[in-house]
Parts: sequence; C-alpha cells; structure tokens
Amino acid sequence: MSNPITQFRIVALAEGISFLVLLGIAMPLKYLADSPSAVRIVGAIHGGLFILYLLAIIRAAIYGKWSTGRILEAIVASVFPFGPFIFDRKLQREATASEAQTGAQGIQ
Repeated sequence: MSNPITQFRIVALAEGISFLVLLGIAMPLKYLADSPSAVRIVGAIHGGLFILYLLAIIRAAIYGKWSTGRILEAIVASVFPFGPFIFDRKLQREATASEAQTGAQGIQ
C-alpha cells in the first residue's frame, strides 16, 4: 500500500462512507430522534477523514503528476455525497486503460 494513489483511494472510500453516514443516519437521528450526539461523533470522524482526504490528494497529485484540473475535480468530488465513489471509478478506469495500453505496447 505504498502507492499514494492507492492510499488516496482508500481514504476517499472512508471519507465518502463517513459523509453518507453523516447525511443518512446521523442527521436524521439529530432531527427526527432528537439525538444530536450522533452528529457530534460522526461529524468529528468525517472531519478528520476529510482532512486526511485533502492530504491524500496532495500526495497523490505529486506522485501521479496530476493537473490542477484533476486536483480540483478530486476536491469537488468530496462535496457531493457520492462524489468520492464516482471519482474513484474514474481513476480505476484510467488505471485499467493505462495498464491495457502498456501491455499492448509490450506485445508489439
């Protein structure tokens, strides 16, 4: 797991899940069941993961030589509930395409 892009993908998955838990479980508990402690706990976890997400973007961007547009895309993805998962899928497709291209070049 020394690859910063792999590390970013793992952090992005955790951050995305924590955001969904915050929106889908903790917030309804706060407003429908009058239990604000759920938001405090999950919100703190999500906040920590969001900071790790931003740090992971920096490491992945340096390692992968990401463009400014790619960095902004990763940041914007974190704002939308399913954004990190969609961005991860894009990274996965690009990695697969890159591996296929590298393999095809090796055959020739």
